[in-house]
Amino acid sequence: MKEIGRFSRFAVVGGAATAFQYIVLVACVRELSLAPVAASAIGFALSSILNYYLNYRLTFRSSRAHVAAMPRFLLIASIGLGANSVAMWALTKSAHLGYMQSQLVATTLVLLWNYTANRKWTFL
Repeated sequence: MKEIGRFSRFAVVGGAATAFQYIVLVACVRELSLAPVAASAIGFALSSILNYYLNYRLTFRSSRAHVAAMPRFLLIASIGLGANSVAMWALTKSAHLGYMQSQLVATTLVLLWNYTANRKWTFL
């Protein structure tokens, strides 16, 4: 039961960070005319800052020192960023999906990685 509560908090925190990522993605594509893969990477990187803080405090309620938790989080986030970027490239370039549809698929794929890796290694 504890794990269901933790995953629920992770989903809420992730939803907030994902909303922020999508806002940055759309703004970068529409306002700055950036390519969707680059815009997605920028949004992912910026939302990771919010994601770290909220997961540290709310999801995992970690007592691990930031000097120990943050490098681990950044490694997990970097792998997630790579997976997100590869998925975005493959879906927009090879599968010819729109960038928002591609981002939804990429987000779903990276979600499980981020939760599992952070739960098992970063914050506990």
